[in-house]
Amino acid sequence: MADTGLPKRRGFSQTSDLFVAIGAVVVVMMLIIPLPPVLLDFLQALNLVFNLLILLLVLYTRRAIDFSVFPTVLLVSTVFGLGLNVSSTRLILSQGMKFEGKMIRAFSTFVIGAGGSEGLVIGFVIFIIIIAVQAFVITKGSTRVAEVAARFTLDAMPTKNMAIEAEYNSGAITEEEARVRKREVQKESDFYGAMDGASKFVSGNVKIGIFITVVDLVVGLIFGMIFRGEPFGQAIQTYAALTIGDGLLSQLPSLFVSVATGIIVTRSVSDGTFGSDIQTQFSQNAWVYFVGAGTLLVIGFLPGFPWYVLIPIAGALAYIGWRLRKTQQASFKKTMEKAEEKERQKTGETPAEISPIVPLDPLALELGYGLIPLVDKDKGAELLERVTRIRRESALDLGLVVPRIRIIDNMRLEPSEYCFKIKGVEVARSRIRMGWYLAINPGSVSEELPGEKTTDPTFGLPAVWISEENRERAERSGYTVVDPPAIIATHLTEIIKRHAAEILGRQEVQSIIDTIKKDYPAVVEEVTKLCSIGEIQKVLQGLLREQVSIRNMVVILETLADFRPITKDTSILVEKVRQSLGRQICLQYVDDNHTLRVLTIEPSLIQKIVDSRVDTVNGPVAALEPAVHRNWIRVLTRSVSAVLQSGYYPIILCPEEARILIKNSTEREIPDLIVLSVPEIANDIKVEAIGEIKEE
Repeated sequence: MADTGLPKRRGFSQTSDLFVAIGAVVVVMMLIIPLPPVLLDFLQALNLVFNLLILLLVLYTRRAIDFSVFPTVLLVSTVFGLGLNVSSTRLILSQGMKFEGKMIRAFSTFVIGAGGSEGLVIGFVIFIIIIAVQAFVITKGSTRVAEVAARFTLDAMPTKNMAIEAEYNSGAITEEEARVRKREVQKESDFYGAMDGASKFVSGNVKIGIFITVVDLVVGLIFGMIFRGEPFGQAIQTYAALTIGDGLLSQLPSLFVSVATGIIVTRSVSDGTFGSDIQTQFSQNAWVYFVGAGTLLVIGFLPGFPWYVLIPIAGALAYIGWRLRKTQQASFKKTMEKAEEKERQKTGETPAEISPIVPLDPLALELGYGLIPLVDKDKGAELLERVTRIRRESALDLGLVVPRIRIIDNMRLEPSEYCFKIKGVEVARSRIRMGWYLAINPGSVSEELPGEKTTDPTFGLPAVWISEENRERAERSGYTVVDPPAIIATHLTEIIKRHAAEILGRQEVQSIIDTIKKDYPAVVEEVTKLCSIGEIQKVLQGLLREQVSIRNMVVILETLADFRPITKDTSILVEKVRQSLGRQICLQYVDDNHTLRVLTIEPSLIQKIVDSRVDTVNGPVAALEPAVHRNWIRVLTRSVSAVLQSGYYPIILCPEEARILIKNSTEREIPDLIVLSVPEIANDIKVEAIGEIKEE
């Protein structure tokens, strides 16, 4: 088979080379030898089709260097067109009214029609417009782009070759691959260098087209009136019509090749066909079509505008946007399903291993499809990296190893929305504007920034969405500027802190105990004999509820081993553990001099709170009378505000028996209030009272 195939290919190659050679000779001979009208019609039709094919080939070419013969083809088509121009000019001037070229007659009749002088003027206007578009728009622009592309491609050659050498030396590519890539770099440089010169052919063709048109018209009038004795009206009608037809027939193929030149030099950064690039890049954002539809709809209802044109177009745009949105949602869902399938394959699970009871995720982040770039690995996946860092920091700060946070899509969310769920229950939700920054006012900034006013989702501070160009201005003004991944990451950090007690389950407690048992088996053995996993969980939850780290598990377990034989009251066990961790707790709030500035409470008020104690299933609470409770919250709020204005953190210091009651009574109104008991204060920490809360 190989022996019979090779001669065929060689024969075909020889035939194509022969045709090319004959064509080149014919093009040159057309400039000298007159052509019969029939042959002229055939060659003009061939020229039109040939240039149309060039345009179509450019549209379907993925890379510019894939059509490396284009500069030479451009030269051939230009010379071929000029040869036809010369031949048609010879026939028009020599035959006049008897000219039988059907292609030129058809073009002139189609454009001019039966309009007489009016048709001639219209034809000339159309011809001048085509010439102007080619000369001042397409040709000028493509020539400039070709010059710049050639210069930058040539400048980039050494860098590209060095990069290829570096990859070859590191073993990333083979010698053959390096040779091929270097050859492509050289071909790219040669191509754009050739295009820089070939683009001059197009501009020259436009100029010579204008010259030939003037010659056809002026010399035709002279021939008709002087040599053939035709009246001026008849001469102008004949030669103007033929000149317009000839000009349009020559400039239309030239326009095709001019457009092809502009397209091929402006698509140097693309790796796909023109159609595929259009489809991909025009379908990135469905909201663009919704906004366009809304704009046309508004314009359509304004007086004087053709609503019967604008409203249908608006409907078509809205339909396109709807289809794109459905496609994006389906694509996102498919991507997430593939990611879940990969995750199942990693963990050894299969779809057939579905349990009758589907467990809820301890912590989940649900995203609208507009926020997918934040977790897309192809686009950096900044959020995934930050989530991993947050889990690590939570383990260090709170001693709580946060379970893997599942990031999933939720089609019921708006595209820019996200929400956090703990065991299937939503705990927070907010919106994000992709591509914008959130400038948060910490309270000391008075300058207003242009943008959309909003609220910080984490702490509820006033904020504004700003663009990239206003970022530096906002930072200089004192705003805290954060990007979308940082917004979600900060929100997640705060969610973990506030809901750490809910995240900690019995299984997590068992894992912690199993880990401690490897190094402290005696402590674990003693505690597990006295306390159940549920009791240890409740103590740890009581600590986490007030942001106390449970990282020092050995001290916590030893304290439980000491006091569990004395009491089963979880609230008392929590207080004893807090006292054992007193130094750790106090060091979070002391200043550089190890001084703890606190608010104290009037003894009579403390006694009222203690006397109102009521033990419930969930622990002791202060059952104050409504009037007394309102007064207590009022005076406490006033004192806390004064402390905050002084620049200190609001900390209440009270007796051991009142601490949990005070904390529970203020949990709803002042959830971040720090309440410490006297036994929690370490001996080497100084205490300074900065105020006393008194009953009014």
